[in-house]
Amino acid sequence: MSVVSPDRRNAGKAATVYLVNPSHVSFGIGVITPRWLYVLASATPRSYGDPTLIDETLEPFDPSVITAGDIVGIGIHTGNALRGYEIGTAARAAGAYVVYGGIHATLYPDEAKNLGGAHAVVTGDGENAWPQAIRDCTAGSPQEQYDGGRIEAETFLPGRWDLLPEGRYMWASVQTVRGCPKHCSFCSVWRTDGQKPRQRHVDMVLEEVVDLRRRGFRFIALADDNFYPVTLEDLRMAARRQDPTQLERLKATRAERFALMEGLAQLPSDTVFFTQITMEAAEDPEFLDAMRRAHIKGALVGVEAVTPEGLKDVYKSFNESGDALVDRLAAFRSHGLHVLGSFIFGLPSDRAETFDATLSVAERAGLTFAQFVMLTPFPGTLDFNSWEKSLGEEPASVGGIPISRHWLIPQSQRPKVYMEHPRMSGDEIRQRTQAVWDRFYSFPSIWKRSRGAVTSIKGRLAFLLISKIYRQMYANTGIATDSARVSRSAQWARLMAIPCRRLFAGTPMPDLQVPRTAEPVPTTGRLLAVVGANGVSLGGRSIEI
Repeated sequence: MSVVSPDRRNAGKAATVYLVNPSHVSFGIGVITPRWLYVLASATPRSYGDPTLIDETLEPFDPSVITAGDIVGIGIHTGNALRGYEIGTAARAAGAYVVYGGIHATLYPDEAKNLGGAHAVVTGDGENAWPQAIRDCTAGSPQEQYDGGRIEAETFLPGRWDLLPEGRYMWASVQTVRGCPKHCSFCSVWRTDGQKPRQRHVDMVLEEVVDLRRRGFRFIALADDNFYPVTLEDLRMAARRQDPTQLERLKATRAERFALMEGLAQLPSDTVFFTQITMEAAEDPEFLDAMRRAHIKGALVGVEAVTPEGLKDVYKSFNESGDALVDRLAAFRSHGLHVLGSFIFGLPSDRAETFDATLSVAERAGLTFAQFVMLTPFPGTLDFNSWEKSLGEEPASVGGIPISRHWLIPQSQRPKVYMEHPRMSGDEIRQRTQAVWDRFYSFPSIWKRSRGAVTSIKGRLAFLLISKIYRQMYANTGIATDSARVSRSAQWARLMAIPCRRLFAGTPMPDLQVPRTAEPVPTTGRLLAVVGANGVSLGGRSIEI
């Protein structure tokens, strides 16, 4: 394909700025708004007009609309990098300037240049670097790389939610903190976003939440790396130090969390938030109660493994296992929080019986939802570094592509399991994982769980529909090796997603005011009591959808 020079613009036509979220599967309806699209839309200088936002999880993008001189920003993570490179290559052939960003481009900037047609790559946070990249492209002199670094929380931008397509997303998204103090072996967040939590000011978060609530979004994901950045154990350890500086900093961070939750608690009672936290929050009843008051009805909790050996495999010894794990997970329910438990299969210590044991824990703990993923070595993680080193100088390849660059293998040929297991074949791990998904999301199992999640027959039917959609989107399209099954699953998800989205829609509230909040004050007195607390009562609560 011939390449058109970016300087040869159509006469009288101003450059169009595109922001593209690539995906190899489109469902017509999105579950959660891809936040980065709307944040970078905010960062786009208004003098360039409104950027055109493309989310391929809704519909595939037709690159033929791109013309010479346009500017195409593509955000990629490892899972969608190959599709991103296809779009970038086509955009550059059309004469557009191509700029990549996102976690994968941060890790592999040269790959985006060599395989994706990149004129430039933005590494790190994009809020400050993206506007400069646009200006340089307009001037015909883009730099090869822009270092966005890690910006401070006060400079985080809200999304341009006025650009949302109407009726296409179930949940909106707001970020309150970036970074995670943990160091799990399978996660890259702490290496790319840092271990120091960068927490947005309470008022900034509330203003953005109210903006979305005014637009009719009743369900909002708090899209944080870890909503619980300070644990009680962190406070205990800091209290033992002679220098009180660290303890005061942690107490201030915790106080800001409580101030935010007090503000969220003032929103309309039908507002529903969902977030992501670590298991240690189960030991913090004061924090869990504040979450409940703040309308945070659910959280993704990284369980990962149900055995001590498995937790050791992933550097997550701060989690519990066995019956203690069941009790810890049940503690969330006792405080009115529904849990989406995340489990990993294929750890070196896993055996055939691990799959049944994991399913048993998920069911006994009363998890509302669960996801069962196969261990995948993602770039930027300790697991990936160890795995890549173990492959040696000449790793196996698929279609000439080294397995150590598995994200470049076409979807139809891409293996589902990459890391050799000491006891099970990759196909056995995949089949056993699929079987756990099938059993947890069978009709009888979903209907039984619905009794503890919602109160009405209508709500239970809605829960059934939502559960089936979740399984179709995240199990079959990700685990199945049969392309026909993947295609059928995507089609079923499209059909079910339309009525499902209506279940989440709320009534626009254009007159809603931003809650007033007091300045956060460290809860010193309460904190001492909580630091010494252990054990919480167990029970169940229901919510109405």
